[in-house]
Amino acid sequence: MTGAPDSDDALMGRVAAGDAAAFEDLAARHMRRAVALAQRLTGNASDADEIAQDAFLRVWQHAGRWEPGRARFATWLYRIVVNLAVDRKRRPGFQPLDAAAELADERPDAVDLIAERQTADRVGRALLELPERQRAAVVLFHQEGLSQRQAAEVLGVGENAFESLLARARRALRTALAAGRTP
Repeated sequence: MTGAPDSDDALMGRVAAGDAAAFEDLAARHMRRAVALAQRLTGNASDADEIAQDAFLRVWQHAGRWEPGRARFATWLYRIVVNLAVDRKRRPGFQPLDAAAELADERPDAVDLIAERQTADRVGRALLELPERQRAAVVLFHQEGLSQRQAAEVLGVGENAFESLLARARRALRTALAAGRTP
């Protein structure tokens, strides 16, 4: 003779004590309804399965918090399912690849690379034609990234003298590049 099935309250008491068989009984009894509720809330069968499984995982993890008599187990479970479904809907979803915009290639194209290389070559040749100290001022400040004070120290001049040297070098470079020739 088989006895009457345990109530949800009795099963939850056993789950709180770590009884896996009681948990399986509860899941078998309520999983179908949890999935159905989640699917009605999300409109997505795969999300509904995940939500229901997550809800039962939380039942297992938090069974010790269950207070018999405060609410029916089904009410507690449904509250968990609803909260998980609401959280899932708030999360940005995945778009199908067909709907995704094509990403722009941010790398410079071949024409831009060639133009940059030609400009760099022109500037490099123009730099080589500058007087040595002017060339050193430009290289230290613009290419090596030293401050004016640091570059002045390297060249053994004061900051005002360095500013003047750098200004003369820039003018000479600008003039040479605008004319299409080297200084």
